Order: sequence, then structure tokens, then C-alpha cells
Amino acid sequence: MEIKGRSVMILGGAGLVGRAVCRRLLELAPRTVVISALTRAEAESAARDLSGERELPPGTTLQPEWGDLFLPEPLKDRPRSEVLADPAARALLLDDLYGELSDDVVRRSALGSLLLRHRPEIIIDCVNTATVFAYQNVFESATRLRGAAAHGRADLEAVESHLTTLYLPQLIRHVQITLEALRRIGAQVYLKVGTSGTGGMGLNVPFTHSEERPSRALLSKAGLAGAHTLLLYLMARTPGAPAVKEVKPTAAISWKRIAFGEIRTRGKPLVRYDAARALPLAEAFAGRAADACVPAGGNIQGVFLDAGENGLFSLSEFEVLTALGLMEYVTPEEIAEDVLREILGYATGRDVVAALDAATSGPTYRAGVLREVALDRMEQLERQHGVSAVAYEMLGPPRLSKLLFEGAILARFFNDLGAAARLDPAQTAERAAALVEQDTDLRVRILSIGLPILLPDGERVLRGPEVKVPPAPGQRPDDPRLVDNGWVDLRPANWRRWQERLAAMVRELDSWPDADQGSRADIEPGQRRGKLRPGSLAAWVFRHEDLGGRIKR
Repeated sequence: MEIKGRSVMILGGAGLVGRAVCRRLLELAPRTVVISALTRAEAESAARDLSGERELPPGTTLQPEWGDLFLPEPLKDRPRSEVLADPAARALLLDDLYGELSDDVVRRSALGSLLLRHRPEIIIDCVNTATVFAYQNVFESATRLRGAAAHGRADLEAVESHLTTLYLPQLIRHVQITLEALRRIGAQVYLKVGTSGTGGMGLNVPFTHSEERPSRALLSKAGLAGAHTLLLYLMARTPGAPAVKEVKPTAAISWKRIAFGEIRTRGKPLVRYDAARALPLAEAFAGRAADACVPAGGNIQGVFLDAGENGLFSLSEFEVLTALGLMEYVTPEEIAEDVLREILGYATGRDVVAALDAATSGPTYRAGVLREVALDRMEQLERQHGVSAVAYEMLGPPRLSKLLFEGAILARFFNDLGAAARLDPAQTAERAAALVEQDTDLRVRILSIGLPILLPDGERVLRGPEVKVPPAPGQRPDDPRLVDNGWVDLRPANWRRWQERLAAMVRELDSWPDADQGSRADIEPGQRRGKLRPGSLAAWVFRHEDLGGRIKR
């Protein structure tokens, strides 16, 4: 893909890899480079430094943006600890995290708002998402919550605070918002710079902040990194999504600079302390032992290597981390080169999504042939036993069972698609109601798997002991989404909708070239083409109306 004259956004653009990617991008004269960072200071500093390193190409602008991308837009500039301490802010976060994915949620999110505002064509995501989520430390939160519950102090704040640390809901919502925003702006490429979680080492990784080896937090980071990769793999198979890629470094990433100076951790200086006196071992760890040490004056200073988000390393720490046979390391410039080459369309062999595509097992010729055998045998058994089961509601979603039973009702009235496409909605509603009333087996099969039957007047419903799609608390029972998602609908309006679908199917069949004209169309076997089959009807709706079709085979 051409980068010159394009709009590019770098998420995590102030970090070690983000800056290296920006430098390489600027060589190719994009129109705009949006540099997004957590804080305003980081974003503006990165833009200022990059502008100062070299003259920008004519027509190229740098735009700093900032805020926590994993929070709603109104909260993006507040520390997470402050958000969790504020009941109203915490409620907004939880509503957007656990509620239905709506247009408001996408637009209200910091990430969604950022993408919709700038509408970049290329997005390079250098945020270490797995670390952001994993180091919220659900294990520590769970311990606090259990302790509070044991003493009767597990109030709403404690429960809600714990819910904000759960990893998968956060990752899932993040990916959902990313995909929805990318589709809406028509982005062309989304490339993630991911992580393995352990710097490419195995479960024997010795670099872990815990007596556990590896720590649960580090394993959570690795697990989230893997889950994120698989979600990106699925995103890449979604119609309407941009080209999706992931470059996943599997070594320590270094370095940003080498200097002598004050050592800071998490933005704060490392204060010098000295021991005041020796303590008996039995007393040394009984409390904070405030009188056991005294400030030694000033802060720790020394020579350091700045590894970006991974912190500052001493000479010896860097030496052991990167030693041959341990984590070793890769430079941010090498990662940036892989990123740019992937965007430009060169095969680097570093795209994890493409690697999964190449390594996974998809549909096969043998399975396609055997599908015909299975369908034929099941049809023989249905004729032999005089039964049409239609659906058991184990495949899901309930919408599938609803479509299958409505298709089965149509198949009782019409011989083929052409005849069904000319149905009269009001007459079909009357016939369907009479059929459901008279055919006990059909009615029982529908109700027994949890599907209500909405009668033609729209005012009355038949139901069994279980309803797979019941009204949610506060939801009106006449909400159209309920019927659409899992109720068999006998109203004339629904049969009119089926008439429109069937007419579209007939037009599609008529427009297809037959086998004599080649393999351009997805053609059903001759004996089933044009026949009114519930499974084929539901498949068409899922593929064309619900846009659920497969794009990779």
C-alpha cells in the first residue's frame, strides 16, 4: 500500500517502538501522522522530538493526541485509580464494558472517538495491550474482595472495582470497539505490534516480579497476548474489516537512550535510604518498621539504559537480560522495518495473522463430498420415520432456529422458491396460524426448544417453560429485537419480509451462470437448486442479510 499522502495514526506513538515507526513513516511523506500517547506531555514531547530530528516532508503534519484508550472519552485524562474511586465514573466504565455494544458505546469510547475524529487510513497499534490489562492484577483484586467479604465489607464499590480488573471482558470490548470504528471510517490497514508476554522465552522465564516462576501476572499477560492474536485473526476474516496484521516481537526491545542521571520508576525518583539499626528477625517484618531506616539524602543516580516502557536497566541488568541464551534482544528499528514493509505489501514472514492463516486447517474437498452423503442419509431417515425435526437449538443462535422453523412452515405451503416468492403475506399468516394450531408435533417442537410463537395479531404468544430470548429487565415484550432474535413470527409483516428475501434469492439464482459458464458462482447441486429447503433459506439470510459469510477458505 502507498503511504505517501495517506493519513496514519500511531497508537502508543510516544513509546520505544512507536517512535521508531514514526521515524520510518516520515521518510515516506504521509499527509498526517497522529501520535497518540497516554499523557499530553508524552504525545507533545514525541511530536516535538520527531519534528526536531529532521525537517518534515512538505505537506506532512504531526498531530499529538492523548488519553487512556481503554476508558470512555470523558474519563480518558483521569488516572485509572481516580476513575475507580468515583462512583459515577466507575458506573460509566462498567456500563460501557459490560453493556450491549451500541453506537453510543463506540462513539463514547476514547479509542472510538479518536478514530472517528481523525479517520486515518492506516492504523499502527504499538500499545502493549496485554500488559495494560494483565497488570491490573485480577489475582490481587480477588484476594482483597474475598477478604472484604469474609469481614462483611464487600460493598458495591468493592465488587465493581473487581469487575473492572477482569481481563477478557476488557479485551473483548476493546477489539469490538476497534473493529466497529475501523469499519465505519473505512480504514485500509490495521497493524498491531503485539507481544508474546515472556519476551520469547518459555515458562522457565527467570525475569518475573514474584516468587512464582513465572508469575500469574506474567502468565496472564502471555494468555491475553495470545487471545488478542486470535481475535485479530478473526477480525481479518470479517467482511468490511481492513487488512489486519500483527508483528509480534519475541525478545527484549531496546534501546531508547543511554545516560547518567536520576533513576525514576513509574514517574517517581528512587529515593536513597539507609538502615538505622539492625532489627531482631522476629520483629523485622511485623509491621512497617518505620524506625528501621532513614533517608540517606537525595535520589539514586547511575548509568542507565532506557528501555522505554520496560524501564531503566543498569549495565549488569542489561547484560544478563540480553545474554546469549536468555531473553536476548531486538531493536525498535528492526520492528519498525517489519511494520513498514508489511504495510507496503512486502512478505516479511513476520505477520502472525498470516502465519495462522497458513497453518490452520480450513474446509476440505473430502468434507464437501461427504456433506452430500450426510445430507442424503438424513433425508432418507426423515422420510423413513415420517418426521421433520427442523431444529434442536444446540447450534445457535436462537435466531437460526427461528429462521429454520419459519422456513419449514413455508416449505409446507410451497413447492419451490419461485412459488414462495409470490406469496400473499396476509394469506400466509392465516395459513401459518392454522398449521401451528393443527400440527401438534410442529408446535411442540418449536415450544420445547424455547422458542415462543407470536400469533398473527401480534398481541398473543404461545410459549413453553423456557424462553431462549426473553425480555431483559426493563425491556418491553413488544421490542422487535426479541422477535427477530428468537421468536417464530406468524405476523403478515414477517411473511412480507420473507417474500422479499425469496424474491431476492430467485433473482440471484436467475442471474447466476450455470456450470457451462465456469465456476464463478457458488452453485448448489442440481437436484436442490431452486428447492425450498429451510437450511438453505437460513444459510442465505445469515450470509447475505446478516453479512455472516466466510471470506477465507
